[in-house]
Amino acid sequence: MAEETVIDVQGLDPPEPMERILEALEILGPDAVLRVKIHREPFPLYTILQDSGFEYRIDPGSESLFELVITKKT
Repeated sequence: MAEETVIDVQGLDPPEPMERILEALEILGPDAVLRVKIHREPFPLYTILQDSGFEYRIDPGSESLFELVITKKT
């Protein structure tokens, strides 16, 4: 089972949510999942993720408006 890290960046002012997500991705293991609780869709982050070899999906959140789920491409 993949290791999952959860971070909550709800309510933080830009660019802090993106900075925290990028910091978490730097230490993400090859089979790990990063789940981000966020209050809005981080559109600028999507291109960075694609260009950096990550896959993502955005789901409706249960404790937040959105949950961004990020994994490394295999």
